[in-house]
Amino acid sequence: MNKTIAVIRGDGIGPEIVGETLRVLDAVGERFGHTFTYRDAPMGGNAIDAFGVPLPPESLETCLKADSVLLGAVGGPKWDSQPAENRPERGLLQLRAAMGLYTNIRPARMFPQLADACPLRPEIAEKGIDFVVVRELIGGVYFGEHRTETAEGQQKSVDIMAYTEQEIRRVAHVAFGMAQKRRKRVTSIDKANVLATSRLWRRVVTEVAEAYPDVELLHMYVDNAAMQIVRDPGQFDVIVTENLFGDILSDEASQITGSIGMIPSSSMGEGSRGLYEPIHGSAPDIAGQDRANPIGTILAAAMMLRYSLDMAAEADAVEAAVQQVLSDGLRCGDIMQPGCRLAGCREMGAQICSRIAKK
Repeated sequence: MNKTIAVIRGDGIGPEIVGETLRVLDAVGERFGHTFTYRDAPMGGNAIDAFGVPLPPESLETCLKADSVLLGAVGGPKWDSQPAENRPERGLLQLRAAMGLYTNIRPARMFPQLADACPLRPEIAEKGIDFVVVRELIGGVYFGEHRTETAEGQQKSVDIMAYTEQEIRRVAHVAFGMAQKRRKRVTSIDKANVLATSRLWRRVVTEVAEAYPDVELLHMYVDNAAMQIVRDPGQFDVIVTENLFGDILSDEASQITGSIGMIPSSSMGEGSRGLYEPIHGSAPDIAGQDRANPIGTILAAAMMLRYSLDMAAEADAVEAAVQQVLSDGLRCGDIMQPGCRLAGCREMGAQICSRIAKK
C-alpha cells in the first residue's frame, strides 16, 4: 500500500520530533510492506520567514491532496510581533477550516510505567486514567467575530461565541460513536446556566443521545468538570465539548497523565483524511539540542495509521513499541525517573524503530 502524507515540520522542536516520527513510519512500512511518500508543506513561523504568510497556498494544496497530514508544532516568541492575522497559529486555524476538520480527538491516557509522574495523589493515579476529549474545532469563539472599538473614551473588545445546531450535532455523533467502542459513557460539558450557546449545546446533544440508547449521557458544567478531572478522572470515558472549553480541559487532562509530551491528537472531518499532531508547543528553548520528547508525535502517527490509513495492526505495533521502550526504562527528560536511563530525541526514535522491526 502506498500513501501520501503531507508533512508540516513546523517551528522549534517540530523538525526534530517529526523527523523521528517519519523514521518510525518508515520502520512500519518496512515491516508491513507499505510505502509512505512524504510531501513537505511549510507552515507557521518558518513559512512567514520564507513566504511572508503562515500558510502559503502551495502548502494548503499539498495538504488537501494528501491522504493525511502530520504536524510537529508551530509558533514561538520570534513571531510575537506579527499582526494577529499573520501569526503562526493563524495558519493552523486556516488549515483546519480549509480541510473541514471540525472534531479534535485527544486521548488522556496514563501509561502505567509513568504512574509516578502523575501529579495527582497516588490513590487517585493508581485507579488509572483513560478517557478521550472530543472537542468541536472550527466553531465557537475562536472562529467568531472579534472587534475592538472605542466607547466613552476607552477601548472595548468583543468576541462572539456562536454555534449552529448542525455544528453541535455532528461533533456529538462522533463522541457517541466513539463511546460505543469504549465504555459507553458520554459526559457533555457546557455552561448552560449562563450561556445561550451552551443551552443550545445541551439540547442538541440530548437529542443526538436518543440515537444511541446503549450510551449513558451525563451533563456537567465546565467549572465542575475542571475540578472533577483532577478529583476523580476515572469517572470519565468520552468528554464532548465546544471549542474553548475543550482547548482548556484537554490541556488539563494531558497534564495529569504525567507529561504533555506523551499526548497525541487528531483532527477529523467528514472523510478519512485528518491532521495529526502532538498537543505540546514548539518549545524553542530546547530546539536543536536533542532534548525533545518525540513520543507524542509518534503516537499521533499511530492515530493516523488507525483512523486515516486503515492500518490498525500497524498502529498497534507502534503503540506496543512505545510501551516496550517505557518498560525497558528509557526516558526523555520530561518523563525522567530515578532508576531509568535518559534518552535524547534521536535515541528514543531509534529505540522505538528497533522494537517495531523486531515484531
